[in-house]
Amino acid sequence: MDGTRLALSQFIAAKPGVQAWVEEATGFNKTSLLLVAGDGEWTRKVVPSEDWARDFAERAHITCFTAGIDAYPQRMRIWDAAHRPHKETNNG
Repeated sequence: MDGTRLALSQFIAAKPGVQAWVEEATGFNKTSLLLVAGDGEWTRKVVPSEDWARDFAERAHITCFTAGIDAYPQRMRIWDAAHRPHKETNNG
């Protein structure tokens, strides 16, 4: 998990206003931690447990939410829309 911890820490250090969302494991997804920066850029990493994710956020001094209870921020959707690859159309 050192690589995961490092990647998450680097994202927090490089981006202002980062907040965290703990995503519970489901039948087809593992527990993960979603970090969303102030500008909406985000990263998601699989983590060992919800407790690990909450402890990481606490140690990083960032606000931590629970996905499914606390909505993802609008800034994340705006960032996604602005950075989504656009299809080119050929109308011949």
